[in-house]
Amino acid sequence: MKAAELFVKCLEQEGIQYIFGIPGEENLDIMDALLDSPIQFITVRHEQGAAFMADVYGRLTGKAGVCLATLGPGATNLVTGVADANMDRAPIIAIAGQAGTTRLHKESHQALDLVNLFRPISKYSVQILDPNTVPEIVRKAFKLAQTEKPGGSFIDFPENIAEMATDKQPLKVQQATIPHPPPEKIKQAARLIANARFPIVMAGNGVIRANASDMLVDFAEKLNIPVATTFMAKGVIPFSHELCLGAVGLQAHDYVSCGFDRADVIICVGFDIVEYHPHLWHPDKNRKIIHIDASPAEVDEHYMLEVGVVGDIGLSLKGIAAESRFHQSRVAHTLRETIVQELDAFATDDEFPIKPQKILWDLRQVLAPEDIVISDVGAHKMWIARMYKTERPNTCIISNGFAAMGIAVPGAIAAKLIHPDRTVVAVTGDAGFLMNSQEIETAMRIGTPLVILIWNDAAYGLIQWKQVKQFGRESHIQFGNPDFVQYAQSFGAKGYRVERTEDLVPTLKQAIADKTVVIIDCPVDYRENLKLTQKLGELVCPI
Repeated sequence: MKAAELFVKCLEQEGIQYIFGIPGEENLDIMDALLDSPIQFITVRHEQGAAFMADVYGRLTGKAGVCLATLGPGATNLVTGVADANMDRAPIIAIAGQAGTTRLHKESHQALDLVNLFRPISKYSVQILDPNTVPEIVRKAFKLAQTEKPGGSFIDFPENIAEMATDKQPLKVQQATIPHPPPEKIKQAARLIANARFPIVMAGNGVIRANASDMLVDFAEKLNIPVATTFMAKGVIPFSHELCLGAVGLQAHDYVSCGFDRADVIICVGFDIVEYHPHLWHPDKNRKIIHIDASPAEVDEHYMLEVGVVGDIGLSLKGIAAESRFHQSRVAHTLRETIVQELDAFATDDEFPIKPQKILWDLRQVLAPEDIVISDVGAHKMWIARMYKTERPNTCIISNGFAAMGIAVPGAIAAKLIHPDRTVVAVTGDAGFLMNSQEIETAMRIGTPLVILIWNDAAYGLIQWKQVKQFGRESHIQFGNPDFVQYAQSFGAKGYRVERTEDLVPTLKQAIADKTVVIIDCPVDYRENLKLTQKLGELVCPI
């Protein structure tokens, strides 16, 4: 068989359902081989959209999402999505066609050194130089992408190698098992927690990857320890739980930060410093840190450990809970009451344009606990992280490692493919929306109903927020927008414009009932951004 045919069989062996990408001249053999494969090829409108789809697929399933491009500009268009997945710890396999090896030694049309281009943004970057190495390369790419910490693998496939003959077969799929935590480390952590005056948990996305959310809740309940989450770990403990303090991660000093100020022991579970730099929550370096994760801690002067428990996160939590003791403190409940009161304060607000707090309150009322929100990057992301009450893991997807704009629409398409029975809402700013809005055509073509809620302020709102905060004036952040309702209709989708605050809930309900792609143009009052900055600057901790 051809090397390209073997390559596709190797992907089948890995259990791949979808490949997101664009056909090109240098991947012709792969595209032809896919015609005889059960793998569904999702033709997208831009390679960045393909990479973001694979990114969110990997994050939601734990299995590597796959994206495909041709050489040169097709491959470079994958870069942002691959970098996002790699830094957000989502397993992804990026594949690019390449010029024949007979012309790679000289200047040649569209030829780039793609292996070195992708090496800094992936765990493994390789070029196939012999058709007989295809099974080993594919297996290694998936193994590394899916092993903690997950990330990206890139495969460069020259066109002349793809058409060569080989008699090799796919390799057996094997994945490393995360080891049990060392018993002596369990005991050390348990003693430290037992003797703590006010311990607090910071849970990261690693808890979701380890399927350890239930174990985390049991741990918190047995020891009566409050839990804050990073942006990417929202939902690992239901917001409705009395020990949940919401998300931490704003650079400003928020209410949840008060818990870290009060804490003497900080228990970091599945935490990754790429999400929330330790100098922001541990500036004085005087707290005792317990690191519970499948991987050793990164070196950082503000993240020096008292105890490191490396191994299966769920088993670590179970073991520590069994060895430690219940804490009687009610301090966390006072703090939680303050946080809940603030999040509920805008439930009846009717001013227009709509305040961010009210948009998120209404969205939460409309969606079921298991429905999925995919956040783009912008000012709205900060509000979602802070205000959106998340009840289940992986139901509020926020990119906060690489934090790339343009992820929401393609990411929502991938989410709907994985969970066709759930409502999926892409929450995006008007800037991020137009970065990959071409994928609306993809969603319409493949039949993935989703709601796109645009927060419209005709500006780069997050940058405006930071400019005014730092310099007292704004610089080059304004722009114009198309008529989003007509824009939706031009794709055959539906579009609505919110004209009054009281119209948002019925509009959301109608959009869900429409069972197609729906764009909602929602004017937002971002004057609340600076009000929040001022409020947090004057914040007095309630505990």
